[in-house]
Amino acid sequence: MRRTSVETKALILAAARERFAADGYERATIRAIATDAGIDPAMVMRYFGNKEKLFAAAAEFDLRLPDLPADQAGPALVRHFLDRWEEDDGLRVLLRTGVTNEAAAERMRAIFAGQVGPTIVKLTGDPIQAPARAALVAAQLLGVALARYILAFPPAAEMSKDELVAWVGPSIQRYLTADEPG
Repeated sequence: MRRTSVETKALILAAARERFAADGYERATIRAIATDAGIDPAMVMRYFGNKEKLFAAAAEFDLRLPDLPADQAGPALVRHFLDRWEEDDGLRVLLRTGVTNEAAAERMRAIFAGQVGPTIVKLTGDPIQAPARAALVAAQLLGVALARYILAFPPAAEMSKDELVAWVGPSIQRYLTADEPG
């Protein structure tokens, strides 16, 4: 069966995301990713050049942040993140690898700065505080993701989305819209 180049590239990226999520950047190999995709390792190299470039492509992630209502931005953002974590392995790949690989950590920082930061500026009108607010939002949401999706801490892993939104949403709301402390 012949695939188009677009289909082959998508197959490789899907296998890479799964492999990077399971093994981390250091232990994942081009050979293992190719085996997972059911193709020759040379094809992976043809499309991506090397492991670093493959990882960069696999770690590309659009948070697809919606317009958030200012008075309910925290709960809406928590719900949105939970949905994104459950529909796409991209964030899981970044979280798993970001703790041991500087390129992955930088990619995660860039995603939150480049995508969450502007959303915060839009909500608050304050570009000066946006980076600090984005960092606090990232710490909270990534902590929830680590506990729920990577480490599977009970009861965080078993809580419903509604429960998590109820617990975490108010904290995120504070980070997003509360007056600066002090």
